[in-house]
Amino acid sequence: MKVNKKRKFLATAFLRAFDGENNTQILSHFNGLDKDLVDKYITPTLKKDHTKDKESAVLEIYRKVRPGEPLILENAFETLQNLFFNHRRYSLADVGRYKLNKKLNLSLDINKENHLLTQKDVLETIKYLINLTRSKGNFDDIDHLGNRRLRTVGELVSMYGIRVGMVRVEREIKERMSLVTSDTNVAPSQVVNSKPLIVAINSFYRTSQLSTIVDQTNPLSELDNLRRITVGGPGGIEKERASFSIRDISSSQYGRICPIRSPEGPNIGVVTYMALYSRVNKYGFLEAPYRRLLKEKRGNTIAIKLTDQIDYLQADDEENFYITSNAVSIDKNNYLTDSHVVSRFKGEIVDTPVEKLDFIDLSPRQVVGASAALIPFLQNDDASRALMGTHMQCQAVPLVRPEAPIVGTSMEKKISSALERTVFAQEDGTIEYVDANKINLKGKSGKLYSYNLDRFIKTNKDAVFDQKPKVETGQKIKRGQVLIDGPSTQDGELALGQNLVVAYTSLNGLGYEDGFVISERLIKNDLLTSLTSEEFIADLVDTKLGPEELTRDIPNVREEVLQNLDKDGLVLLGTEVQGGDILVGKVAPKGEKELTAEERLLRAIFGEKAKDVKDTSLRVPYGKRGTVVHIEVIDSKKDPNELEPSVLKRIIVTVSQMRKISVGDKLAGRHGNKGVISKILPEWDMPYLDDGTAVDVILSPLSILSRMNLGQLFETLLGLIAKHKQTKIAIPVFEKIKEEFITSQLQSLGLPLDGKVTLYDAQSGKPYDKKVFVGVGYIMKLIHMVEDKFHARSVGPYSLVTQQPLGGKSQMGGQRFGEMEVWALETHRVPYTLQEMLTIKSDDVRGRTKAFESIIKKIDIPQSNVPESFHVLMKELNALGLEIDYIK
Repeated sequence: MKVNKKRKFLATAFLRAFDGENNTQILSHFNGLDKDLVDKYITPTLKKDHTKDKESAVLEIYRKVRPGEPLILENAFETLQNLFFNHRRYSLADVGRYKLNKKLNLSLDINKENHLLTQKDVLETIKYLINLTRSKGNFDDIDHLGNRRLRTVGELVSMYGIRVGMVRVEREIKERMSLVTSDTNVAPSQVVNSKPLIVAINSFYRTSQLSTIVDQTNPLSELDNLRRITVGGPGGIEKERASFSIRDISSSQYGRICPIRSPEGPNIGVVTYMALYSRVNKYGFLEAPYRRLLKEKRGNTIAIKLTDQIDYLQADDEENFYITSNAVSIDKNNYLTDSHVVSRFKGEIVDTPVEKLDFIDLSPRQVVGASAALIPFLQNDDASRALMGTHMQCQAVPLVRPEAPIVGTSMEKKISSALERTVFAQEDGTIEYVDANKINLKGKSGKLYSYNLDRFIKTNKDAVFDQKPKVETGQKIKRGQVLIDGPSTQDGELALGQNLVVAYTSLNGLGYEDGFVISERLIKNDLLTSLTSEEFIADLVDTKLGPEELTRDIPNVREEVLQNLDKDGLVLLGTEVQGGDILVGKVAPKGEKELTAEERLLRAIFGEKAKDVKDTSLRVPYGKRGTVVHIEVIDSKKDPNELEPSVLKRIIVTVSQMRKISVGDKLAGRHGNKGVISKILPEWDMPYLDDGTAVDVILSPLSILSRMNLGQLFETLLGLIAKHKQTKIAIPVFEKIKEEFITSQLQSLGLPLDGKVTLYDAQSGKPYDKKVFVGVGYIMKLIHMVEDKFHARSVGPYSLVTQQPLGGKSQMGGQRFGEMEVWALETHRVPYTLQEMLTIKSDDVRGRTKAFESIIKKIDIPQSNVPESFHVLMKELNALGLEIDYIK
C-alpha cells in the first residue's frame, strides 16, 4: 500500500477516526509518557485539532487526502476504509504483524484479524517516535538483516503471477456475468476463463528480472545458484543505483550471508549467497545456528558448560546476547577454561567475562558459503583472491576422469550429495543387478531398491552430467556406501579437478602473465579431458508457398557433402561433423516467377520435380565440431501439444565432443590462481625430481607475491605429505592446523621443511641453481576453452553503411584495426602495410574486388581507392548542410 506522504493530517484526528474519542480519552492513552513530552507534543496537537467526534475526524482526513472534493460523509468513510482498513487494498500479513508486535512491544495475536492497522498500533507508534526525541529506542538500520527478509519463489509467484492473473480473471468474470440474464442457465465454463491466470504465471517465469536459467556447469555451481540472494528485481534496487551501504558487509550478515562469494562486476554486494548453515524462517528472515551455553554455580564461581542444544537466531534477536567464537578453549568435559573471551554484543566486538556468555558459534565455517567452504587454508588467502577461487570452482567443467582432492575441507561429500545425483545406500543389503543404466539393491529388511542412472545428460551450459555405477552384482553393501557417482564426483566426494605435481618456477619465460606450462601426460591419460554436448534444432514449417520437406535431394550441393545423410535427409548416428556440414536436409518452396519457354517444357515433361525449391538445411555452425550421438524427431501429428501451431516437425540433433586439454584453455586452482596454458611439453622435456618424477604443471612464483594467496603453498605442501602417505587430509575452513603437525609429518617422510627440492632441467640433465618449491596441487579445467573462442576470417559479411567487416565471432567478423593499432604500424614505419589495412583489407569496395581479381590472375595489385568510410563522412557533412568538394 502506498500513501501520499505530502497529504498530512493530525495524528489525534486519525486516533479519533477509530472510536470517536474526546480529548480526555486520547490524553489518557499517553499516561505512561513523561508529562513534559505530553505537554510538548500531544497537548499542542489537540489544540490544533478542531475535530470533536468520529464523523468530523473522518471529514477532516478526507479534506486533507482529497483536497477539492465535496465533503460528503459517506464518501469520506469509504475513502478512509479503502485507505487503511480494507483487506483487498493492503495487508500487513503475518510478517508485518510480527514485526510491529516486536518493535512496539505489542502482544496482538498473529492471525488474519490483526493483518490491518489497529488503534493500539497507531498509539504505540506515536509513543515510540516521541521517545526517540529523548534517545529512548533505536533508529532502524535499513541494511540490517533484522529489517530485511527474503521473498521466496512461492511468494514472488503469488505476488507477480497469481495475484495479477486473478485480478484479470475476476474482471472478466464480472464482464461475462453482466451479459447473462437471470432466467438463463449458465455453466461455470461459460463464465470462468483461466487463460489470463495461466498467461500471468507464464509471463512471470519468462520475463521476470528474477527468472534465470540454472547454472549447470557442475554440481557446485548448480547448488550455489539455488542459494543466491539479490536485492534487485521488481520492488528492489537497480544495480546502477545501489549505494555502498547496500553493497557493504554488515555485522548482521555473520553466519547468514557469505562475506566472500559475490559477483565481481556491477552486481557486487547486490547479489549475495547464503552462508553454509543459515536457514530461512517462516517470516522470511535469515537465521544463524548457535550452541547454547549452560551456567552452573560452583560455590562463588560460575562454570560455563557447552551444551548440544542448537538455537537458530534472527539478526535482531542475536544482538541481545553475548556470543563468542568457536575458537575458545574447552576442556574434555565441555567447560570453558578461559576467564575472559572476545564476544559479539549489539553488533560490536567486546571483551567479556565468560559468566556473561549466552551462546557459542556452531562451527568456524558457518561464516562462509558452500563454495568458500571448499577452499582449504581460506584464512591464508587475500579476500579478493578467495572470491575468485569461489568463482573458479563454479566454472570447473566435469571431467571424464574426476579425482577428489587429497587436501580438502571435509565438505566435499556433503556438497556432492546435496542435489542427490550421487546416490548412497539407504540400508545394508546385497546388489542383485547392475548395468550401465540400472542398479537393484535388496535391503536387509527385504525391501527392493531400484535406481535408474542418468547417462550423458546435456546441461544448460553444454557440459555433460553423467552417473556411473560404483558397485558389482552380488556385492555386500553397508548403509551410506556409494552406489552411484554423479558428475564431478569420485567415491561420493566432489571432484572438480585433478591432483597434479606442481612446481613454482619459470621455464624459458613461458610463465609470463600467468601462463601455465603443462605436461603431455595430462593429454595421454585424459586427466583434464571433458565432454561437451550441443543440440541443433531444425523446424519444418508450413510456409505461405507450401510446407517445407525433409529430403536428401538438395539443390546445388555436391554428392560427397550428402554422403552422411539417410534417405530422409537426416545425418547418420556416429557421423563426425564439423562447421558447414549438413545435419538435416530440408527444402522450402520458392516463389513462382514467370517461366521461359524452355522451363515450361521441362515442367510439362518432369512435372513438379522441376519446380524451384530453396535450400533451408540445418548445418553445423562455423567453428563447431563433434560426433552425432542422438537424433530426436517430434511430429505434430503424433504429439500435437508438443509443437507450435505452424511447426509440422521438429528434429533435434545432439552433437557431442571429447575435449582434450590444449594450449589456450584456462586452468585454475582453488585460491584464485588462474591462468591460460601457454605450452604443452612432452614428459621428457618437463623438469623432474630426484626419483625421476616429471612435474605436471609449472606455475610462475611471481603470481603469489602481489596476489597474497598463500593458501596454495600450504595446500601444495600438505598435498605432498598426503601423496607420500597415500591418504587424504581435511583442513576445515578457519580451523587451526598446528605447525608442529606439518613439520613432524615432513620430517617423518624425510622431506625438506620448506618444501623446496632439487629440480633437474630435462634438456641438460643438470640441477637448477636454486631449489624449487614442489608439491601436489589441485588443478581444475574451466569452462573457458579455446575451441569455443578460436576464430579466424578470410571472407565474410560486411556492414551495409560503412562497408567494413562486421565484428565478433558470432557474425563471422574480423578483428578491429583501431586507432592504437594504426599508431603501432606508424611507429614501425610501414606505410604500405598500413594503407592496405585501412583500404583494400577494410572498406575500399572497388579496390578489394580488384585486389581479389589480381591475386587470382597472379598480377600486381593495383593502387587502392578512397575508402567507403570517407564517403560516409562526406554524406554526414552534406546532411549538416555543408557542401564538400574533392581536391585531388
